[in-house]
Formats: sequence, structure tokens, C-alpha cells
Amino acid sequence: MDRHRSPGVDSQVNSRRAGGAAGEGRRLPVVAVLGRPNVGKSALVNRIVGGRPAVVESEPGVTRDRRSFDAEWGGRDFILVDTGGWEIEPDDGIGAAIRDQAEAALAVADSIIFVVDATAGPTDADAAVVDLLRRSAVPVHLAANKADNEVVEGQASELWALGLGEPSPVSAIHGRGVGELLDRVIDSFPDSVEKHPDHNLPRIAIIGRPNVGKSTLLNTLMGEERVIVSDRPGTTRDPVDVEVEVDGARYVLVDTAGIRRKPQITEDADFYAVLRAREALQTADVALLLVDAADRITHQDARIASEVVEEGVGMVLVLNKWDLVDDDVRFDLDRNLERLEFVDWAPLIRISAETGARIRRIGPAIETVLVSRRQRIPTGQLNRLLRKWIAAHPPPVRKGRRPNIRYAVQAGIEPPTVILFVTGGGLSPDYLRFIEARLRTEADLTGTPVRVIARTRPPRYS
Repeated sequence: MDRHRSPGVDSQVNSRRAGGAAGEGRRLPVVAVLGRPNVGKSALVNRIVGGRPAVVESEPGVTRDRRSFDAEWGGRDFILVDTGGWEIEPDDGIGAAIRDQAEAALAVADSIIFVVDATAGPTDADAAVVDLLRRSAVPVHLAANKADNEVVEGQASELWALGLGEPSPVSAIHGRGVGELLDRVIDSFPDSVEKHPDHNLPRIAIIGRPNVGKSTLLNTLMGEERVIVSDRPGTTRDPVDVEVEVDGARYVLVDTAGIRRKPQITEDADFYAVLRAREALQTADVALLLVDAADRITHQDARIASEVVEEGVGMVLVLNKWDLVDDDVRFDLDRNLERLEFVDWAPLIRISAETGARIRRIGPAIETVLVSRRQRIPTGQLNRLLRKWIAAHPPPVRKGRRPNIRYAVQAGIEPPTVILFVTGGGLSPDYLRFIEARLRTEADLTGTPVRVIARTRPPRYS
């Protein structure tokens, strides 16, 4: 794919069909990538968007939810939707949910890339899917994947038997034929050009341990079954971006895989899923840290909270499944919150994602955190406060010298970042935490980490 470079994973967009209010432009064309499990759909998506945003693994069924990406080819922008493998007779509940998700993607598609395995030839499962595709009344482009050489490319002619017209031999791994396939796809688009959707919406990452209710919360906020919900931990592997409106404000919600401890990551797919959950956190404005109230606060919950702080992301602590715990557990949980004492600045709400109880508290909490992340303290006021704090509590002597804080300035927001210019030695971490605590008493910094950084002037030598 040398002719045009496509944007990578950082340009993910939501997959809502509606384009917004009147005058904002119609929606982008939607291209759904469908096919049986393990035919290379995610590899093809990765090739098109230019990166490795979709989880790829040799085990069938690794991609489970729809994922949407902003893509471009030949000067045309479109939304590319990766789907789970489509099994006609799935043998378990997860398989049925994957099929339903693929059908949901099909319902909003303007064009379809149907991926088959060129090395396997047409199968009964492929033929059954074709019957459904013919009823979709949208253009279908047959991609004969794994045509890594001319021998396999010649075998792709057998796929004419599927009745979808000429197959396009491609190799998602090596890039062969992908440009020609995309030429055919964009030629099937309507002539109208779509304005880009709003990429400036706040990004809210739903994070937490596996099986604490993250996907259930997203579905409840969406009002539809947007992602698969199962009692089996690890159902969500890919971060899923959707645009929602909560109390009149629009956000991009990101449902992520459960963040496990490293010894619990036993599959390559789990490794990449957790890696991308952390990447989603890095691009978020606010994290909704979900905790299973019935499990109380665990060591892993505290580790995830520390990652949020390290990334400088705002945080709302959400105790989920509150309707399932009795009074004794609630009493123990209140004491157990000491594990998260280092983020006592985060709003704490108690909800039931399953029933929707107290769900309306989430919107105001998010807005509070977003405002806090943009707080600025004027330089004059900051230095007056600093002199008062130093007079009441001077920096402790270190190595026989007392550090002298000469000046302070707020260097940035999101998160608020204060730099202290120091001579005479460094400040201890405890004193930096003291300054942060004092800042929080003077400014409303609810829900946001605060960076306090000491810059020491080197000694002068004569």
C-alpha cells in the first residue's frame, strides 16, 4: 500500500450512524469487514489503517466486538468496521453474540468487504454467509485473503463459485492487492463527501479488572447492546469507542479489556488487549475506574488507580454492583477504601450498571473532573500562597542544607502542573505531596491528578 498512507490507530472514531445536528454534514461511508473466523479480517484492517490497532491471533474468534477506525484511500475518507468471526451455527453463547455483532455492523454498512481464505477455497459456511449478504442490498467486495504468491492467487478463481463476482486476491500480511481492493471499495461510495466527525469530544475510558461490569455500563449508557456482555472474564479484548450523550453532554466512551496482573496474562491476545487498554488510558481525559463492590477493593484495583495517576488522567471511582451487597459488606467496603486513600480526591459514586441505579450521577461527576483538569492558578496568587505555606512549614533540611523555594509557576493543565524553582538542594517526595495537598485546599481540583515538579538550580562555581 504505497500509493496512499492511511491514518493509524490514533484516529479511531465512533461508529454512530447519525452525523449530528443539521448542518454538521452527513455521515462518513461505513465499510464493514466480515467473514468466517481466522480468515484474516483483523490483519486486513491493520493493513488498511496503517498500524496494528486490532487484536490479531491465530486462534479463531479473537476479535469479538465491532471496532471502528477512521481510514482514507484515494482521497476518500470512510469508517472501517472490524467484526468478530461470523459463525452460522455457533456452538456457544459467545459465538452467537459475535454473529449478532456482525449482523449489527452489516445493518449500518454502505459497503462490505467479505474476506475468505484463498487457500481453503469456497466453504459451506462462506456460501451460507453469501446468502445473507445478498439480502443486504449494499455493494459486496470479495477479498480472497492469504494469496501470498502467484500459485495461491491462481487458486482464488475458484471463489467465482460464490456468486459475488470477481474475487480480489490479497495478502493482508504482505500488502499484495490491497490497494486494488480499496480502489473497488471507494468506487462504490456515493458521490457526496462527508465532513469529518467531531474528534474533539472528551474521551472517557472505562477501566478496571476483568468482569467488573465495564461493558454492561457502556451498554446501559448507550441504551443498546453495543458490546458483548458475559459472565466469562476477558470477553472484551479490543478497546471499543462509541459516542454517547450523558445529561446533554457528548463524550467518546472507550470500553477496555480488564487490566490483569502480568502472571494472569496467559494468551498473546490477552497481552495485546491489556496493552491496548493501557494505550486507551493514555489518550483518555477521564477514567471511570470500576470496582466490583462485592469483591471490595483489591490490590489490583489500587494498581490500576496508580496507573491513572501516573498517566495524569482524571478519575471517577465507581463502585459497581452496589445493589448486590448487604450492609455488612458495605461497612467492610468503607474501611477497605483505605487502599485507595492516595486518590481520595477522586469523586466516589455507587451504582448498579445492570439496573441503571444511580447511573445519572456519572455525568455530573465527569463534568466536575473535566473542569478541574483545566484549572489555572495565577502566578502571583500561587507565589503568595507558596510563601505562606513555606513560612508555616519550611522544607526539611537535607544533607545539612535547607532547600530554598524561590519561585513557582503553573506550567500546564490537563493535568494541572506546578513547577517549583529550588536552590540549595532537592525537595523530598513528602514535601512535594505537602505542596500538592495545600494546592487542593485552595483550588477545586476534584478528580484530577496534580503534578508538582521541583527544578533544582545547579550550584555556581567561582
